[in-house]
Amino acid sequence: MYTRFLIASSGLLLLASTSAAQGRYMFSVDWQSPLVGTPEPFTGVPMTEGDWLRPTTSTSRPILGPVPTPSVVWEHDNDLGLPSICIGHPGGTPCIVEVDAMSNGADKAFIPNFEIFPGDIMFSVDEFARGLNSSTLPNVRSEANAREAASDVFTNLDFMAPGPNGSIFGGRNIGVIDGDGLPSLSGYAYPGVGTREPINPNPSPVETGDNKDAIEYSDASFSGLYFSLDAGFVDPLEGLAHSDSAAANGFFGGDVLMRTGFGPAVYAPAFALGLDFIGGPGSDDLDALILLDNGNGVYDPSIVTYDWVTGATDMLLFSVRRGSAIIGTPDSNFGIRIEEGDILMPPPAGSGAFLPGIFIPAERLGLITRRSTSGITADDLNALESPNQRILDCNGNNVEDAVDIATGVSMDLNQNGVPDSCETPVTIGTPFCFCPLPVSPCGNDSATTGCINAAATGAVMTGSGSTSVGLDNLVLTTSGMVPATFAITFMGPGTVPPTAVGNGLLCLSGPLYRFPVYSTGLGTGSIGGSLVNYTIANNPPPGQIIPGSTWNFQTFYRDLGGPCGFSFNLSSALSVTFTP
Repeated sequence: MYTRFLIASSGLLLLASTSAAQGRYMFSVDWQSPLVGTPEPFTGVPMTEGDWLRPTTSTSRPILGPVPTPSVVWEHDNDLGLPSICIGHPGGTPCIVEVDAMSNGADKAFIPNFEIFPGDIMFSVDEFARGLNSSTLPNVRSEANAREAASDVFTNLDFMAPGPNGSIFGGRNIGVIDGDGLPSLSGYAYPGVGTREPINPNPSPVETGDNKDAIEYSDASFSGLYFSLDAGFVDPLEGLAHSDSAAANGFFGGDVLMRTGFGPAVYAPAFALGLDFIGGPGSDDLDALILLDNGNGVYDPSIVTYDWVTGATDMLLFSVRRGSAIIGTPDSNFGIRIEEGDILMPPPAGSGAFLPGIFIPAERLGLITRRSTSGITADDLNALESPNQRILDCNGNNVEDAVDIATGVSMDLNQNGVPDSCETPVTIGTPFCFCPLPVSPCGNDSATTGCINAAATGAVMTGSGSTSVGLDNLVLTTSGMVPATFAITFMGPGTVPPTAVGNGLLCLSGPLYRFPVYSTGLGTGSIGGSLVNYTIANNPPPGQIIPGSTWNFQTFYRDLGGPCGFSFNLSSALSVTFTP
């Protein structure tokens, strides 16, 4: 678990507001996912890998967990025109309706001479992804180590200059949307959609968790339904054949399809995207899609990069699945080998090129490739989206919440993926051990704090973060102490009636366990961020914080020249019962 020890002050917050955007987040899962065959919450009809799903929330957007089972937005049969024979089949048994990629056809346009901003590209990976190492958490690497990356969505954390003139370098990503919205083994939680986690990479057709296979965010500019189906070749890591839903419906895995009133039809054929030239028809599988259609519902290929901004052509970007024949061949932009994590673009019409070009190399998204990392596998880019509005932007500053937090613009002391400024203060723990008359030691009474000190204030302890042992993010803040001295926060399992000790009152009974000494600064100091971890590492079992345990906290601090003539004082106390 990733933990850190904080020395800071903060207020406690609880989720109270939602994203400023008013769109709808959608996704699909693959045929191996346990969500396949699960009854839809409203109709009771079993869901399939061809259905477009959404979080079952009032806003159709991710929320902190636990999150209900997702519900269906677009049905694979009635809405997409795919066969209904797969309804009821369980996850782990391939059927002929798997949707590999999706788009509403109104994705954000990438403009020449303007960089792609952090948060502009949303993507997911599969259960075999490892991700580049990064100090920014949570990311593909941290969630892959926790076996939860395949159900999550990530975004770019760096500015990127796309196109043929770009260079390859290691980029960073940050987790935006979780699977279940609950804390992972990485120690982080962020808003989720109700999918199952964790998922273990293994060759079995039945997965332990859900693999998010396509993502889309639709706002008011919704255009249509565009998607791609599954190829049938064997996955080189799993040793399993894909579902071949494309061929079963008369298409190829590299085709981009569109919904019509008479079933799916080809919008952009594989060969127009530079696919199936190396290994023949069906040898490449389009696995992720970004599409901005110019409104006529007909694929108008780009002639020159970025000419889609005029509306004369369509912006179509994609990636291919691991095992596609085109992987390893030189692209038409850089002349470097194509990888399954690259964002590709079709060869410009009339250019003479017939293979795709790399629009954004996988490394810029923080993904591993064979170009830059030794090994026999690379990270598969499983889904793509470039939303016109931010999906989670609670403060309305047009920056994805996760990016705000990762760049330090917003604080997230309770590590729940929601900026603290968007949450409503609540109370953590039960405060006690104040210093009213007649229990004050020498008339230095205060009914709302600890006893009055040499600075003519009383010290009071408050809690922020949460009581969750799994999150381990409780922060204890003591304010009103004598400035420019030192303090020690300690904890005990029991309490005693207020007992005069020094210039203050002691209310905790032993055995007592102390935390590290810290400075009082201007009279305020905090300790926490990994209190649970600290007790496990430093205390015997009876002194460790575990779920269900109740601990009482109080702070001792220097109080030279205090009212009672002693050199130390104590704050009020806080009682906290810990949860899982």
